[in-house]
Amino acid sequence: MRRISIRNISIVVLVVNLACATGILAQSQESQDNVIHVDIDGLRSDRGQVLCALFSSAADFPKKMDKAIAHEKSEISGGHATCEFHDVPSGTYAVSVFHDENSNGKLDTNFLGIPREGVGASNNAKGHFGPPKFSAAAFQHTAGHTDLKISITYL
Repeated sequence: MRRISIRNISIVVLVVNLACATGILAQSQESQDNVIHVDIDGLRSDRGQVLCALFSSAADFPKKMDKAIAHEKSEISGGHATCEFHDVPSGTYAVSVFHDENSNGKLDTNFLGIPREGVGASNNAKGHFGPPKFSAAAFQHTAGHTDLKISITYL
């Protein structure tokens, strides 16, 4: 019968601990990498904030920001802002942003419904006689890091 030494048990415990730690680090790294990072430029002032919304379908895009699957807001510095959406699973998405100059939390429009504040969408999609379509703003996000650039437009 073979004797198991304390040294052999220690090595086995060390290997098991390293395997577990590596798995935990890999899971942690994976969730950190599922990020959509949005750079926003073209802001005409540093007043207010930028509000960003992430949509996963055409329903309610981009008008009903409360129906988005995620929301972020960002401070503005030097006409630039950034929003990040974390733990986003792979899929098709579109991002809608606007410059909330008066920090009231909503997009201000005139009596015709035309925005008084700057707006933007992923792919810098533009609408014709209205907001852009989801299909024009849609992009694929796979597990990892997706970088977007959106330029704000003032109408």
